[in-house]
Amino acid sequence: MIVDCAVYHDGRRTEGPEDLSDALALARAEGDAFVWIGLYEPTEQEFDLVTDEFGLHPLAVEDALKAHQRPKLEVFDDSLFMVLKPVAYEAESDVVTAGEVMVFIGDAFVVTVRHGECSPLAEVRRRLEADPEMLRQGPTAVLYSIADATVDHYLGVAIELQTDLEGLEAEVFSPSSGGSRHTASRIYTFKRQILEFRRATGPLTVPLTRLSGSGAAGAMVPFVHEKAHPFFRDVNDHLARVNESVEGLDRLVSDILSAHLAQMSVRQNDDMRKISAWAAMAAVPTMIAGIYGMNFDHMPELHWLWSYPAVILAMATLEFLLYHLFKRRGWL
Repeated sequence: MIVDCAVYHDGRRTEGPEDLSDALALARAEGDAFVWIGLYEPTEQEFDLVTDEFGLHPLAVEDALKAHQRPKLEVFDDSLFMVLKPVAYEAESDVVTAGEVMVFIGDAFVVTVRHGECSPLAEVRRRLEADPEMLRQGPTAVLYSIADATVDHYLGVAIELQTDLEGLEAEVFSPSSGGSRHTASRIYTFKRQILEFRRATGPLTVPLTRLSGSGAAGAMVPFVHEKAHPFFRDVNDHLARVNESVEGLDRLVSDILSAHLAQMSVRQNDDMRKISAWAAMAAVPTMIAGIYGMNFDHMPELHWLWSYPAVILAMATLEFLLYHLFKRRGWL
């Protein structure tokens, strides 16, 4: 559905025609105006009207309708199409959720399509409407603001993930809970969330590099003012910080998982040594009692008066010696 539709003239929102064709014609006639249409999970029928009026490329329209796209930037004859993946992190459940924002910009128009609940579009529109000087830059300002808000939110999510990972690290190395059987599952789940985060941040580097005017294809991006290149470079720098943080988080969580598995292996070895030590201690009296329980008539010490206390004393002495031997070697 269409969430918002407005004509912006000289950096300010104006009352324009309700018909999309008339609104676009008015914006193009005024020269310093543009139309901004926001849609939320539109159906094919709802999007057909926008497609016809603005001449959007059918391949980009298909991507915008189906969603589940990687962050990318595509250039068509009459428009520029960019996909971004805003993310949100629920600290209580340790879950990273990603939405999608598709942005079409062209001659005097901006079309934004949102999928999922994670989106900075409403806040971006409010902030831009409060800053007429920025809005005067036209559709390029809208694209920059959306990318900037998305990447800034990545930084916040990275900080929250780092905080929770530090808590998980403390739990793993805690003597009381580090051996919990659920710890490995939690670490693996956390690693999956970092992977989900990386899917949103990693592929965005190439589009922002092109928009910043860097690289061989940077100067070939239409509908983007050259004056906007430094702003996109700043966003790209922030994204580089995010990607470095994600790489560090991924390595750290892998190290934590390895350390946890090593701890579990050491504890299992300790348990096996303790079991072996107690089994060895139990074997001594069992062996002696088994010998004297064979009921043979001709056995030494059977008729000796002190045989019973002597055997008990021998068992106790051997048990005492074995216990101290295993204790000194750290098996008990």
